[in-house]
Amino acid sequence: MNTLKISSEPNLIRVVNILTSSLTARFLEGQPEYFEKKGFEIVIVSSAGGELSKAQRKGARTIAVPMAREISPWRDLLSLWRIWRVLSRLRPTITNVATPKAGLLGGIAAWACRVPCRYYSLIGLRCETTTGFKRKLLILTERIACLCAHRVICVSESMRQKALDLGIVDANRTVVLASGSYAGVDTKRFAPTPEVLRHADQIRRNLSIPREAPVVGFVGRLTRDKGIAELVEAYSLLRKRIPELRLLLVGEVEEADPLPSETHCLMESDPRIIQTGFVEDPVPSYHIMDVLAFPTHREGFGNAAIEANAAGKPVVAARATGVVDSVIDGLTGILVPVGDAKALAGALELVLEDSSLAVALGGAGRERALRDFRQETVWDAIIQEYLQQLRDKGLSVPSPAARQVVTTAMSSSSVVSQ
Repeated sequence: MNTLKISSEPNLIRVVNILTSSLTARFLEGQPEYFEKKGFEIVIVSSAGGELSKAQRKGARTIAVPMAREISPWRDLLSLWRIWRVLSRLRPTITNVATPKAGLLGGIAAWACRVPCRYYSLIGLRCETTTGFKRKLLILTERIACLCAHRVICVSESMRQKALDLGIVDANRTVVLASGSYAGVDTKRFAPTPEVLRHADQIRRNLSIPREAPVVGFVGRLTRDKGIAELVEAYSLLRKRIPELRLLLVGEVEEADPLPSETHCLMESDPRIIQTGFVEDPVPSYHIMDVLAFPTHREGFGNAAIEANAAGKPVVAARATGVVDSVIDGLTGILVPVGDAKALAGALELVLEDSSLAVALGGAGRERALRDFRQETVWDAIIQEYLQQLRDKGLSVPSPAARQVVTTAMSSSSVVSQ
């Protein structure tokens, strides 16, 4: 049973964000407080987990609804019913669903509840790297999710184009906000401040990485789709020319998309491949790296690349959907063909061996992150989109007075149970 304190302030516009995994909720950190100042009350719905609990501890309004990431008909029906119950009680003016399962179930539930303004944030297409029946099924579920939404927010232009090419959504219902991304990046957190650098040095010592050893890093899920097999192969090629090289893998292995057995064996047997597991705060890890390797096969946008750039680090990445928007080839990083371990190794070696190139790429990347991808920039674009939809539908918009009632609204509440 979940209980949720809901503001009774009538001038606040209620927005329910629905996500499959609580891990995605970390991208919304700070958003509820920012949106409330603009007259919007944010409620986050996702599966239970550490990130959802963290958001709740920081004052965000959250409801845990179990959702399976993989296809599971009976569990999915139960999740759909639970989401419908939540929306029926909350009666939001706006829903914004994201990630494939939440996009489908949350989209259907919002449509059934006749939510006035329904959004689907298209942050990735799992069907890109699948084949056969599963691919057809995933494309069908994406089409249904898009049909349930009034507007589909694509997190990058290449993501939008891929969705159009696959016939998932009509062009006139799509929009890319600002320069893209799902929620922007907290650029202040990633800045190379003395405190962050001291923390990074401490972690480096704890991981027994010599100060003079070059480090290639990766942040994200350790899966086949993320290109980990090619990364490990590229590392093996590089080790022959750079014996002291370390590979730092920040993230968890995900069994739903398992790595080849030879890749897994090498990761476990080579002491210079360092696996940290899930890290709640990845910021210091970026400052241990000399370069971020991002050989993913598919992305919606490629947030890790912008995080690395925000830390002043260069990026070597695969030329995949989404990544071509987050990395500017030759300016903020280097792009190589998807799945090409030799090209990946060559580009990584170039950056590791040419310090002036690394500094130039990292510096340009940080400038771009500060200019285009600050959280506030993306959040303001979302708010403007919401306001336009409210006006187009003849609905009330937050009044100036509502934007000043954050403290009052937080203290006045009723309780919703799920």
